[in-house]
Amino acid sequence: MSEPETSIWAEKRRAAVMSLQRGWHVLRTRGPSQFQFWIIALIIGIAAGFAALFFRKGINALQYLAYGTEDMARIHSHAASLPWYWVLIVPILGGLAVGLILHHFTPDARARSVADVIEGAALNDGRVEKRAGIASVFASLITLGTGGSTGREGPVVHMAGVISSWVSNRINADGITGRDLLGCAVAAAVSASFNAPIAGALFALEVVLRHFAVHAFAPIVIASVAGTVINRLEFGDITEFNLLQTGMLEFYVELPAFLILGLICGLVATALMHAVFFAEDFANHVQRRIKLPRWLRPAVAGALLGGLAIWFPHIIGVGYETTTAALSGELLLHEAVVFAVLKVVAVAITFGGRMGGGIFSPSLMLGALTGLAFGLIATAVFPDVSGAHTLYALAGMGAVAAAVLGAPISTTLIVFELTGDWQTGLAVMVAVSMSTALASRLVRRSFFLTQLNRRNIRLAAGPQAYLLAMFRVAKLMRAPDHPRAASEEECWELIEDGVYIDGNATLESAMPIFDRSGMRFIPVVTLGGEDQPPELWGALFHVDALKAYNRALAAVSEEEHS
Repeated sequence: MSEPETSIWAEKRRAAVMSLQRGWHVLRTRGPSQFQFWIIALIIGIAAGFAALFFRKGINALQYLAYGTEDMARIHSHAASLPWYWVLIVPILGGLAVGLILHHFTPDARARSVADVIEGAALNDGRVEKRAGIASVFASLITLGTGGSTGREGPVVHMAGVISSWVSNRINADGITGRDLLGCAVAAAVSASFNAPIAGALFALEVVLRHFAVHAFAPIVIASVAGTVINRLEFGDITEFNLLQTGMLEFYVELPAFLILGLICGLVATALMHAVFFAEDFANHVQRRIKLPRWLRPAVAGALLGGLAIWFPHIIGVGYETTTAALSGELLLHEAVVFAVLKVVAVAITFGGRMGGGIFSPSLMLGALTGLAFGLIATAVFPDVSGAHTLYALAGMGAVAAAVLGAPISTTLIVFELTGDWQTGLAVMVAVSMSTALASRLVRRSFFLTQLNRRNIRLAAGPQAYLLAMFRVAKLMRAPDHPRAASEEECWELIEDGVYIDGNATLESAMPIFDRSGMRFIPVVTLGGEDQPPELWGALFHVDALKAYNRALAAVSEEEHS
């Protein structure tokens, strides 16, 4: 090649490199254009889909090492043939490994899940904890591979959040873009995990973002489809549950039975949630009383699970084998009732022991068992006007899961996509509507929002409540050198009267003080030791607090309606 041609190609390469650099600079400083955003959404969808696929295969591989079978649909039957001591020791070793991972890589030895992703979407511009999130993924993988009685959707959703958070930080995404990318990642992960593209997209909108803004719909659907394609390339176009028999709804005569089933499922879902919360509180109390090291807590839970699994291996893992048996009508009435009670106990032990995992798959199993038990009774009492009892199992599966997740729309669709049965939609919708209506009154709307409320993160009440907690008093106050600062003399008079607020507090604490005192401003102080007087930082004016709050409300409303 001649020298002029070489210089021309070198110049073209330099121009291409400079163009890429300029594009990257614009992307980081001004944010992505709509076309770029859709490309990023597709890439995130592919990455989250592969992450969900590898997580699922990781569970299968670890399950093979622990129990000798990779088939999640036959784990219970296989575990029943193993020596009792092996069934006992596997969850203990798994719990010990989980405890050590969470102890060393998380600040509170707690596995992250869907609730933390919801918190990240609402309060942290679509970002989640990365170090703790990655540790939680490995902890949950070990939990599910060694007999923990939870589901895989929780860690998969948080793992997707870690991926989107990394991308958001790389491109300096603002709050709206960060939340949309988080929704894309979650949709792809759920779709890839369950082969449910419609439900994956709606889950991200309904549960994580908690709005159905038009601007977020298209990229989330793109990512959800990408995740589904990855699942189908590996597993084919198959459903998670194969129904051996289905029953037709006897027109409208049978609808009252599904209304009653929905109410029962709402109570069962509430019992499951309260059992988990009671187990967590009880385990916290015991841990404090006996000074149990936090890294040993999952191992204790593993011992309890292993002891229970010796006689009832149905509690091991995700529970697909028992769920399929319930949907196929292969269980007797007493078996359905006993397995349902034991599943609640096992899930509570797993969560109380902080072993990691999700709540969705256990709620599917519990719902199928509840629906089957109800259907067996209903069809026996009214045989002339009843369809197959397996139809009640399908409706119950959706009803309990919807009540637990607080997501009636996406749960209804995911039940259809998991089973491939679209002919019984009326029965499922009736049961789901009643269960969610009842359960949402008995808890803080859902399992995840109640979890957050127990940590004093009040998202269930809506942005008008949780936005106050986002503003630190110190950032909104007027310092003493402000042109319109409050008089120091007036501030000290109010401090002597007990009217003041700590600078590290939020508007959530400040607004009630304004309501009680009726003052234009509140002195902002930092509190010293017992013998040290408070140090005056400045003053928080009521009008400044209201302006910041109104701007935040307007921004949320604009995002949700754009």
